[in-house]
Amino acid sequence: MTTESFDHAVVGLGALGSATAMELARRGRRVVALERFALGHARGASHDTSRILRHSYHTPHYVRLTLEAYADWARLERDSGASLVTTVGGLDLFPPGAAIRPDEYVSSLDTVGVGYERLDEQETAARWPQFRLPGGTMALHQPDAAIVPAAAGTRVMQQQARRHGAELRERSPVTGLQDHGDLVRVHTAAGTLEVDSVVVCADAWTNQVLAPLGVRLPLEVTLEQVTYLRPEEPHRFAVGRLPLWIWMDDPSYYGFPCYGEATVKAAQDCGGPSVDPDDRTSEPDPEMEQHLVEHMSRMLPGSGTVVRSVRCQYTLTPDRDFVLSPVPDHPRVVVGLGAAHGFKFAPTLGRLLAALALDEQPAVHLSAYRFDRPALTRQDYAAHWLV
Repeated sequence: MTTESFDHAVVGLGALGSATAMELARRGRRVVALERFALGHARGASHDTSRILRHSYHTPHYVRLTLEAYADWARLERDSGASLVTTVGGLDLFPPGAAIRPDEYVSSLDTVGVGYERLDEQETAARWPQFRLPGGTMALHQPDAAIVPAAAGTRVMQQQARRHGAELRERSPVTGLQDHGDLVRVHTAAGTLEVDSVVVCADAWTNQVLAPLGVRLPLEVTLEQVTYLRPEEPHRFAVGRLPLWIWMDDPSYYGFPCYGEATVKAAQDCGGPSVDPDDRTSEPDPEMEQHLVEHMSRMLPGSGTVVRSVRCQYTLTPDRDFVLSPVPDHPRVVVGLGAAHGFKFAPTLGRLLAALALDEQPAVHLSAYRFDRPALTRQDYAAHWLV
């Protein structure tokens, strides 16, 4: 057993942890990052092919944060030499009586000054005849909505972290955490790390890591599923012919044009069962798959037959907002949690979490993501996840 000293430890090497390790290392800090599984594993939320990058959100604060995200993805492309952002345009589709309110999205975009087009179902179908939308559907079109790669983007951030000197250790679960005031001790099977601060980006395993501090967040872990379908005419669903889209109702669905292969990817948002992340299946759910196929056949006929379905995890806060905050009474322990919509912001959240770890004032106001907000402190808080 050994004891080693570093400036910072990062726990978890999904997208947020990889971005945080990258940001701390590029600032010249001595960083060790620990991943309980193999790098690039498929047990969490940062694997598979693609994620959505968009400006449209339900609050001005999130819309402003998307401006930072676009800039940080562009910086990551410049620094790494990798092509990561594929602009395809995006549609938020609000059917009549949609469970997700369009006025919040419109007013938030207007407040920040982000441009969009408002289209009815006939205008949408004239531009993208692949869609069959119910009468009265309103679409918000954002021309710069884009796709960013999930597993590949996370891998690029890990490569950049290593390039700047971070040490990344896979198959290194944290077995204990002790805050001694002037330093934090992180225990692993291989030994103890003494660090100035710890950033916990452990997603579904966040509460396990924080348990030695007597801290527990009201998190819900759900097992979700994405499905890939093969169109008979894939050229009609290619990048440049079809935008990405989100069905803004309950149930809520989202999907992509053909990206990297001749398949259309789609999924339901927050449609899966609650699970224990250490005791759950990786097998596809036929019923979830069937519900998705039925929606696709109505809304996007011709999108094809199922090729495969892939499971992934959501780790949800009751209000679906992030956690970006030091732990109360433990200022050297910082938590980063993306609440199952954080990948698009990953380079930005890594930068903000690095600032918190360095006890600096972040460039973005983070009070909405603190531990002491009602969603994380009130037992009677009613969870709501559709955004």
